[in-house]
Amino acid sequence: MTVKEKAGAWLLILATFILLVWLFQPILLPFVAGLAIAYFLDPVADWLERYGVGRGWAAAFTLVAFAVLSVAVLLLLIPVVQSQIVGLAGRFPDIIAGLQRWLVAGVERLQGILSPEDFQQLRDALTAEFGRGMSVVTGLVQGVFAKGIAFFEFFSLILVTPVVAFYLLRDWDKIVAHLDELLPLEHRQTVRAQVSLVDEMLSGFVRGQSSVCLLLALGYGGSLAMVGLPFGFTVGLMAGLVSFVPYLGSMFGLVASIGLALIEFSDPLRIAIVAGIFVVGQIIEAYLLTPKLVGQRVQLHPVWVIFALFAGGSLMGFLGMLIALPTAAVIGVVVRFLLMQYRQSRLYDHELPGD
Repeated sequence: MTVKEKAGAWLLILATFILLVWLFQPILLPFVAGLAIAYFLDPVADWLERYGVGRGWAAAFTLVAFAVLSVAVLLLLIPVVQSQIVGLAGRFPDIIAGLQRWLVAGVERLQGILSPEDFQQLRDALTAEFGRGMSVVTGLVQGVFAKGIAFFEFFSLILVTPVVAFYLLRDWDKIVAHLDELLPLEHRQTVRAQVSLVDEMLSGFVRGQSSVCLLLALGYGGSLAMVGLPFGFTVGLMAGLVSFVPYLGSMFGLVASIGLALIEFSDPLRIAIVAGIFVVGQIIEAYLLTPKLVGQRVQLHPVWVIFALFAGGSLMGFLGMLIALPTAAVIGVVVRFLLMQYRQSRLYDHELPGD
């Protein structure tokens, strides 16, 4: 086969895969969720298998332990979080009113400093930018819910996902070996190397970022509770968990906490402490937690992660957000491989020997 024929074959395979994903999108959610769980738990099952446990029993024990741990965490957190969420929802209008009063006071101060023309231009610009930002966020949220988990999909997720996860986890090594046998012999080593890079990048990012989110959730929640901010534990917990999207968690927590602090505290020092918690948390995340737990080897830029999550949620709802990071990792590895091939070609340096 010529280079053009090989490229055409790979493009045809890619186009067929994308078409199948798009056609079967309504039923893919439990299968993608099961695949993600199996991928995440495969190292644990491998560890049990090395100690003489059969693969089937290792898969079953790993899934049961994962389910029990997840339920235990939920049972511990739900009683604390539920009451705070209900109370926070009830206070939401007060939070909005407090932020509005603070903004009005700030606008009045600006109005006294700026000329009427400059103030009008600033207000028009801020209004336009706020409207555009809200339309983007609203569209994304509507897309996620409209294309996300419907009533039937929710029950299929609960019932089908554990079954899919068990069979995939039990046969994971066989599936990988079978896929490896299907690779073209000429390119097998190259594809293996790139798939290994994807696996290293994705596993490092997911496991490392999950640890970062957990530590931030406990840190934010505990710190806000110690300051005495009402509903602070829930706000901090949510901010930490949302930190899977870079900067979104800290921004959400900062805005929500400041809004609560403005209506609860009259002491400016306590409000400053609340804001400082998220400033310090962002510094610790950027310079300590992420480098140590995620590492430079991941090579997923925060902007690329944010774009992938927004694009996945906009195109395919909750399912799209699940497959966004794996897709971003694959695209990143492929692009770096193509750039490496380009730099080693005569197209980049005409003095290189021809093929």
